[in-house]
Amino acid sequence: MNTKLLKVIWCCLCLFGSSMITFAQPNTTFSHDENSQSVRDFSGMKWRFKMMLPGEGVKRGLHKLPSEDIETLVWNNAQVPGDVYTDLWKAGVIEDPYFGRNSVKAQWVQQYEWWYAYQFQVKEGVENQLVDLVFEGVDYSCEVWLNGHYLGKNEGAFSGFSFNVNEFLRVSGHDYLKAQNMLIVKINPAPQVNAFVAGKKTPWFGDYWRDVAPMGIWRPVKMVRSGKVRFDDVYANNKINDDGSADVNLELTVENKSGATKNMDFVVSLEGKNFESKKINMKFSKNVAPGKHLVKHTIHLDEPKLWWPWDLGDPNLYQMKISLKDGDVNQDVNETTFGIREVTSKWNPGFKKDVDVTFPRSTYINGKFHFIRSACWGGPPDIFTGRTSKEEYFELIRLAKEMNMNNIRIFGWHPPEIPEFYQYADEMGMTIWQDMIPLGTGNIPMEEENVSAIFNEGVKVIKERRNHPSLIMMEGGEEMMFRTRDPIAGREFLERLGDSLQAYAPLPYVPDSPMTDHVAQEAGFKPREAVHALRYFYDMGEWLHEDWYQTKADGYPIVPEFAITSVPSVESLKKFIPEEELWTPGLSWGHHWADLTRLRMQNWDVFGSEMKGSLEEFVNATQDAQGIIFQNGIEHFRRDKPSLSAIALCHYITYWPDMKWGIVDNYQKPKNSYYFVQKAYQPLLVNFEFKKRRWHTDEPFTGNIWVVNDFYETYKNCKINFKILNDSKKVLFKESYKVSEIEENSAKQFFAINEDVLGKVDEKFYVELELLDKKGNQISHNDYFFLIGDQAEATAHFQAWKEKRLEQENAEGRGGYGSYYFFFDEFTGQNGKKYESGTQTPRARGFEE
Repeated sequence: MNTKLLKVIWCCLCLFGSSMITFAQPNTTFSHDENSQSVRDFSGMKWRFKMMLPGEGVKRGLHKLPSEDIETLVWNNAQVPGDVYTDLWKAGVIEDPYFGRNSVKAQWVQQYEWWYAYQFQVKEGVENQLVDLVFEGVDYSCEVWLNGHYLGKNEGAFSGFSFNVNEFLRVSGHDYLKAQNMLIVKINPAPQVNAFVAGKKTPWFGDYWRDVAPMGIWRPVKMVRSGKVRFDDVYANNKINDDGSADVNLELTVENKSGATKNMDFVVSLEGKNFESKKINMKFSKNVAPGKHLVKHTIHLDEPKLWWPWDLGDPNLYQMKISLKDGDVNQDVNETTFGIREVTSKWNPGFKKDVDVTFPRSTYINGKFHFIRSACWGGPPDIFTGRTSKEEYFELIRLAKEMNMNNIRIFGWHPPEIPEFYQYADEMGMTIWQDMIPLGTGNIPMEEENVSAIFNEGVKVIKERRNHPSLIMMEGGEEMMFRTRDPIAGREFLERLGDSLQAYAPLPYVPDSPMTDHVAQEAGFKPREAVHALRYFYDMGEWLHEDWYQTKADGYPIVPEFAITSVPSVESLKKFIPEEELWTPGLSWGHHWADLTRLRMQNWDVFGSEMKGSLEEFVNATQDAQGIIFQNGIEHFRRDKPSLSAIALCHYITYWPDMKWGIVDNYQKPKNSYYFVQKAYQPLLVNFEFKKRRWHTDEPFTGNIWVVNDFYETYKNCKINFKILNDSKKVLFKESYKVSEIEENSAKQFFAINEDVLGKVDEKFYVELELLDKKGNQISHNDYFFLIGDQAEATAHFQAWKEKRLEQENAEGRGGYGSYYFFFDEFTGQNGKKYESGTQTPRARGFEE
C-alpha cells in the first residue's frame, strides 16, 4: 500500500472518529442524531471572484447582485479555504509566484480589492432555530453581504467571526429560485505596514520572503444551525490531583437567545478516543437566563489515562460529547477531544532568579522534565494557503516525529495554525511551543484601542486551541525587543498580553525571545534569558562553527533559535529555478534568498572546500554542512542538560521554496541535513565531545564519550563501541567500554579518548560510536568526520574572508544584507560588467572556473 493512500486512510479515520455524520442535503452534516444543530460547510471550488479598484465594487453595486442571477458564473473560479494569489495563478492571471522571480510581478495584486461570491440554496425552514454564517479566518480585512444585506466588517486574520442571518435567508422547499442565496465577501487591499497590524496578520517580510502580502479566505466558511440555546465555547480544563486522580473541570459558555430563562439539561458522554475505556454517561441541569453565561461542572476520574509526549509515554486522548436539551428537544451539541495533562515550569539549575534570568525555562509534563528537541515550524506549508492540504500537514508532522523531534515551535513570524495541525500533534504525541500571535515587530501602535484589539485577537486564538494537550507553552513576541522604540512600553505590552492569555489557559508564558539584546536589558530583562544561536550565520567568518558555539552561544538555559542555511535538492530546484539559471547560480537563486557567499563559506568550514565542482556537489554539500553544523551544535547543547532545557532549530520548514533555513523543503522532501538532526535528536544518544575539527597529524586525538538520555528508563550493563578510521575507512583504533548504568533523564560523560593515530591520516578521518544494551542490541549510533589541518590558520583564513564578504555586501552602496544584486557583477557594474539586455543571464561571482 503506498504512502499517499495510507495518509488518505488515516485522515478519513480521524474524521470518522471525530463526529457522527448523516446527510440532509448536499454539503450538510449533522453532528448528533436528533439534534437541532447542523453544519453546512461552504468549502470547495463553487466560489467565484473578481478584481475591482479600491472603493469601486460598492459604487458599481457588486454587493447587490441578484440572488437568482447567474452572472457570477463568468467570474474566475475560486477555492475556499484558499488565497487570492493561488486563485489568480490557476486562472492564468498571474504566473506562478513561486517560480523564478515571478513574485515581483504579482505585487500589484495586493493593491486591489477582491470580491468573492458564493450561491447556495436553503430548502429547510429556520423556525425556532438560529442560523449563523461562520467565518473561521479571512486575511486580513473583509466586508460581508447576504442577499444584498450588509452583515458587517472584520479585521484580523486569525480570529473567527460570525453573523446571524435568520432574517436575511431566502428559504423555499419547492421553488429553487426563491431558495437561492447570494453570499458576497469583499476582501480589502492588503495592509502595507506590518507594524499597524502586528499580532493580527502574518508578517510578510523577513529574510525568507519577498514583498507580497498574502490575502484571502484562508479558513472554512460554514452555515451553522442550532436551537435558540446553544454553546458558544467548551473548555475541558483538567487538573491532576495528588492521589493520581483527575478532575475535568468543564467550563461551558452557553448563549440563550430565546428571550426566556430555560432549565437546560446537559447530557455528557466521555470515553477514550485512542484507547479502550468504559464510557462515562452523566446529566446535570442548570437554569440559563437570556444572554451568555459560564456554566461549570466537574467530572472526576479516579484512574485517568494521561496524555504524554511520545518519548515520555502514550498520547492518550479523551472524546467528550455534550448535548444541550430543553425538555425533549436537543438544542445544540458539542464534541471535544482533549487530553489530561498538567504543564508546569521550573527554574533551570545554575541560573539565579532575577540575576541571570527572569523566568523559569524548564518544562514539566505531568511532573516529568520534558527536554524539548524542537525546530521552528516556519509554516504554514505555503504562505499562499490555497496551495497546501491537510495531508501535507500530516506528512510534515509525521516527518518531524520521525526526525526525533518531540516539539514544534510556532514562532512570532508565523501564524497560529489550523485545527488539523494541533490534532495531528495531539495524536502523535508532539508538543507545541507557540508565540500565540505573530509579533515580528515591537513598533506596534500603543494606543489603548489598538492594544486591546491585539489582546482580543490573542484571546480568540488561545480559546480555539486550548483543548489541545499538545499546546504546552505560550510566548508573546519574537525578537520584539530588538525593534521596539520604547523598551519599557514594549515589556509592559508583552506582560499584559501574557495576563490576557493565561486568564484563559493555565500554561507557562514567556514575554519574548531572546531578551538578551541591549534593548531588552534596558527594559529590565536579565543577561542570560536565552540565546538565538544565529551569529555564526549572520557574522559568517568570525568563528569556525565549533569555536562559535563553545564561546558565543554557551551558558544559557534555552536556545529558541539555532539557524543555518542550505539549498534544496536538484530535483526540487528545478521546480522553482528556471533551467537557464540553475548552474552556475543565476538571479533567481538570489531572489529565493540564496546567500551565495555564506553558502560557500560554510561549505569550506565543514569540508575544507567550497564544493563547487557541479550543481549536485554544491547542493549536497550545503545540505551536509547544514546537518553537520546542526548535529555538532545540538550535541554540544544537549550535554548541558538539565541547565539547558530546550533547543529549537531555525527552521523545520519554510513557507515557500527558498535557499534558506528549512530542513524539509517546500515539496516535503527532507534535505540531507534531516538525517544529521535525526541522529543528534535521538532521545538516547551516544555522542562524542571534541574541541576542534582540524587536527595535526603529529598530535594525539582527544575527546570524551558521553551519553544523553531523555527517556525515563534506566539502562544497565551496556557497552559502547568506539572506532577511529582513516581516509579509506580503515580502522586505526577501536575499543569497547562497559557502562554499568545509564540513568534515566540524564547527561553524563563516561570515557576520555587520547589516541596517537593521526599520523596514518592524509586529509580526513572518521569516528564511529554505537551503544549496545545488555542483550547486545544497538540502541544508539553516531558518527563524525574530522579534517587534517590547523585550527588557528583556518580561523585566520575565515576571518579574512569575512572582511571580503562585508566589502562585497556594503562597499559603494551595494545594498547590504537583503539585496542579492551584489552577487552579480552585471548589476553592480563591477569588474567591467554591465546589465544591458534581458537576453543576458547574469551569473553569481565566486563560482568561476
